[in-house]
Amino acid sequence: MSSKGTGAVPGEHDQSGGLMPTLRFSEFLGQPLQDVRLGDVTEEATTRNGNKLARALVMGVRKEGGIVPMEERLVSGDIARYKKVRKNWFAYNPMRLNIGSIARWQGDEEVLVSPDYVVFRCLARSNSASILPEYLDHFRSSTQWDAFTNESGDGGVRIRIYYRDIARMRLLLPSVSEQHKIADCLSSIDALIAAEADRLEALKAHKRGLMQQLFPAPGETTPRLRFPEFKEAGEWEVKTIGNSSKSFSGGTPSTANLDYYGGGIPFIRSGEIDAIEAQLTITIQGIENSSAKMVDVGDVLIAMYGANSGKAAISKISGAINQAILCLRHETNNEFLYQYWCSRQEWVTARYLQGGQGNLSADIIKSVPIPTPHQVEQAKIAHCLSAMDRSVDAQRERLATLKAHKSGLVQQLFPAIDEVSA
Repeated sequence: MSSKGTGAVPGEHDQSGGLMPTLRFSEFLGQPLQDVRLGDVTEEATTRNGNKLARALVMGVRKEGGIVPMEERLVSGDIARYKKVRKNWFAYNPMRLNIGSIARWQGDEEVLVSPDYVVFRCLARSNSASILPEYLDHFRSSTQWDAFTNESGDGGVRIRIYYRDIARMRLLLPSVSEQHKIADCLSSIDALIAAEADRLEALKAHKRGLMQQLFPAPGETTPRLRFPEFKEAGEWEVKTIGNSSKSFSGGTPSTANLDYYGGGIPFIRSGEIDAIEAQLTITIQGIENSSAKMVDVGDVLIAMYGANSGKAAISKISGAINQAILCLRHETNNEFLYQYWCSRQEWVTARYLQGGQGNLSADIIKSVPIPTPHQVEQAKIAHCLSAMDRSVDAQRERLATLKAHKSGLVQQLFPAIDEVSA
């Protein structure tokens, strides 16, 4: 594979006004590209169901997950006008294409989608330009596709992108052989990404299973699984989070206090609870009169309000919190408290969430029972589960690296048109 495209430097224009790919397989160097419109190599499909296919075959399209069964409550009583989708055909909701909700159906059986959806297929031609469904599927990840679908279409507040809109998109198509090679390359990376994603989910499931066994079940005082040296250590002492930890929340500092807004003090909000794990430690000064409260590295932070209600993190930064976060400092081991909360988060939120937005109060959190063993056993449990967290984080990073690698390849393998809506 070469980064010189057809022998030119990256970014050189061809005669059609497009940019040659910056990365090309060596056997295709020098081969021309065909300048076409998407409508030249695809066509809209409008075949209706009539009364042939059953309601169970009605599908929807999601950005994540592709073409999936539609919820029964969303399916019309009469599906005669629903559109058929066959293998390697594409389907999308014209109101959601600009956010990526489009997919290629890869099943062997015919399925149905809403009559409001757009369905189209790739044309098979032997004597003129043609596009492979697999190639087009990967092309949808390119910057050209993204730019075009975010600028085209009809509608006011919410844009609608119909087939006539995407049919105008210009493409620089390589030969079918080169399309095959590109699609196979990117599909192999997709398979690797899927395998690594499965491994990540397996690690997370393994940790969840460990937590369920290493901590007593609700209402019990001994776990199902103990390290050998603690098997005869007896029952755990049941306390509450409140009487085993110091706790406080903060307030929103004045916007006039520039230490927080653009200054040197990170201000942690509940919506950012997942982002505070960044490795950053700073010196805090001049906050004595602020309503915000400072947390230290190693403190346990629990979001009380909003979409993140119940989520927790161990802070790796020194920063300020407002009234939406509760800071906890356990009497012996913050990591033990954090891991215990993670093991009980779903149980706690299901039992105690209050209000229309699903909020937790500080009093609710502090009232949660926490069975507690000797601090040496606490440390062993915390160390074991924290090691699992590091494995999960490493796998998550590995998956993110693969996705970034694929994204970079996509941008280099697909030639671009200067004016995507020309």
